[in-house]
Amino acid sequence: MTTPAALSFVAVDLDAIATAPGRVVVFADATTVNGPAGRVDDLTKGAVSRFLKSDAFEKLDEGAAVDLAWPVGMAADAVQVVKLAPGTTGEAARQAGVAIGRGAGTDPVLILADGLSGIEDVALGAVLRAYDYTDQKTGDAFAAGAITVMTAKPDDLAAAADTISARAQGVFFTRDLVNAPSNVLTTTEFATQLEGLRDLGVKVEVLDEAELEELGMRTLLAVGMGSESPSKVVVMQWKGGKDEPPFALIGKGVVFDTGGISIKPAGGMEDMTMDMGGAGVVAGVMKTIALRGAKANVVALVGLVENMPDGRAQRPGDVVKSMKGDTVEVINTDAEGRLVLCDVMWYAQERFKPCGMVDLATLTGAIVIGLGHDNAGVFSNDDALCNGFLKAAGAEGEGAWRMPLGKSYAKQLKSRVADVKNVGGRPGGSITAAEFLHRFVKDGTPWIHLDIAGVASTSDESVYAPKGASGWGVLSLDRLIADGYEG
Repeated sequence: MTTPAALSFVAVDLDAIATAPGRVVVFADATTVNGPAGRVDDLTKGAVSRFLKSDAFEKLDEGAAVDLAWPVGMAADAVQVVKLAPGTTGEAARQAGVAIGRGAGTDPVLILADGLSGIEDVALGAVLRAYDYTDQKTGDAFAAGAITVMTAKPDDLAAAADTISARAQGVFFTRDLVNAPSNVLTTTEFATQLEGLRDLGVKVEVLDEAELEELGMRTLLAVGMGSESPSKVVVMQWKGGKDEPPFALIGKGVVFDTGGISIKPAGGMEDMTMDMGGAGVVAGVMKTIALRGAKANVVALVGLVENMPDGRAQRPGDVVKSMKGDTVEVINTDAEGRLVLCDVMWYAQERFKPCGMVDLATLTGAIVIGLGHDNAGVFSNDDALCNGFLKAAGAEGEGAWRMPLGKSYAKQLKSRVADVKNVGGRPGGSITAAEFLHRFVKDGTPWIHLDIAGVASTSDESVYAPKGASGWGVLSLDRLIADGYEG
């Protein structure tokens, strides 16, 4: 698995700047340089101050950066000048960090951050962006260079380094899982990866097909009938709180989705290795909260299946019974994620009686048409929980947009032969999918459904990641838990 860059905060040492290897980063928003940046300017015979007076610096966006390569008088390969005002915090400071991480590669980085308010945001952005997935390539694996932040009060930031590391490890765990090809990340291997969380104090159970059949999870099992990979449900428990009911996270873990008998077009089907993105995010959140010792009770369940066409695969027109007891007419076998989630959601509520529940899934192409790749779709039956999540997502710079629910949409799911259909036609496709899941939420359970089909993996660079798996949602859900459920 990919390891985040080692992060440390150290005291200002002007003499160490000249001999620092790799890359040295300075911040500026005017034509005057002083402090550590001034030392860099002196060492480079005024190169920094000359750049600050140039049109190129004037045209830079806030948080953008330019490299001054092979600086005279320094051991570094480059001085990176980042345009950022000293008092900047939050998303703008994180994007400055992203610029640093993007340029770093495997080189060590020294960030001269004395006098900068958003030091923690810059550091988080840099660590998150210094990532590359190389597990399937021959040769040396990607290893990010160490990131050292020089600041006047490093001791005040020691705890921040641990928190940033915990969050980055969770995000990287998600990205590695989502980036992995399906012949590598089978349902069995996915479960094994999750069992590794036991080393961090997470209680992990793996339910096999016989146990799922006994529990009545027949809609989930129906999805995997055409695959040689066994279907599983993995239950993870983190008990960091007192005796309060746990907060529940539910993830769709379809390790590959052909569409089943309703087979997808060949073009682009290779991207369906990411159809376990919801389960990947859940895994990353659990790793993060365990690493930082969250003072909350959290239970996470993921349904791991593979949707393949086979002589045993479920057919359009089949009727299957859910764990809840509702019968489902399968109109389209490519609408399989909701069949996985509905059983796992019901089981989570029956067993754990959670105080709130969030499910995540790369569920519909319709949400991509509606919101593109900048926002996940947010559906909820509870304003307080939903607003808490939207606030957390906004603070973390992870795009999220609330979508409607309603009985008129649920009516599209009415079946002639069963209690409900698994699809309601093209109009409002992401909403009818959410309404299908809504049917399996018990009265009194605050619930959010996150459709992350557009944000889990992207063909272009995302907010904190290169193209490919983004790790979207780990930061937001970690913040939601920290702000709303820790004592």
